[in-house]
Amino acid sequence: MNFRQVLVAPSHDDWVDTAAEIFVTHGRDAIAERGRFLVALAGGSTPAALYRRLAQPDLDDALDWTAVTFILGDERCVAPDHPDSNLGMCRSILLGPRGIDPGSVLGLSAGGDPREEEEAAEDALAGLLGGIPGDGDPPEVPIDLVLLGLGANGHTASLFPGLSWAWRLEDWVVADYVEVVGSWRLTLTPLVLCSARQVLFLVEGEAKAEAVASVLDGPRDMVVLPAQAMDQAPEVVWLLDEAAASARR
Repeated sequence: MNFRQVLVAPSHDDWVDTAAEIFVTHGRDAIAERGRFLVALAGGSTPAALYRRLAQPDLDDALDWTAVTFILGDERCVAPDHPDSNLGMCRSILLGPRGIDPGSVLGLSAGGDPREEEEAAEDALAGLLGGIPGDGDPPEVPIDLVLLGLGANGHTASLFPGLSWAWRLEDWVVADYVEVVGSWRLTLTPLVLCSARQVLFLVEGEAKAEAVASVLDGPRDMVVLPAQAMDQAPEVVWLLDEAAASARR
């Protein structure tokens, strides 16, 4: 890993504002330098707080929203109108309120066969980013910013402990049945996620404190603690609240 930074915000509002500032700063820089901003969205309740902030009117002119392309970093294998859909959540609180063109959003699942959707998602990524899925190289164009959460068991995106992503090292998207949650998931793999210009972990709450400490400070074993796989990214920022940081020594 080239660079890791851990930021601890003193309050929820500070945490949200810091996340929004990082997002907007990366977006402005990407658009100024390359003409577009490629961002991978995380699911879950914690990133949702950031998405609500980004949809607020005072950020209408924060960056050129028409130049932003959104990619879902992982997804439950359900239709977008299903209550468990990450895409559905992002549409309802960010993409819809922001008026984002659906053509600027790359989802992973429409609720079909997971294996077929895995292949279709890789083809869509290749069309967007260039490169050849399965040849061992990441996409030709890196994602500018990858947003990730953290599970209490050390998973991130839908990279759960002990599943096939850990040995399918040349693939870009993997479909796995996740026994502990009883559902199929699609996820971008570390090969794609770690090629991003920056990875931003968004973590809040005491329930995540032990996982944060284990991932950041514990023995290195990405099969057991998949979030440690992100150490391969060139730049990783962890944005924590005080509760999430409380178990670090």
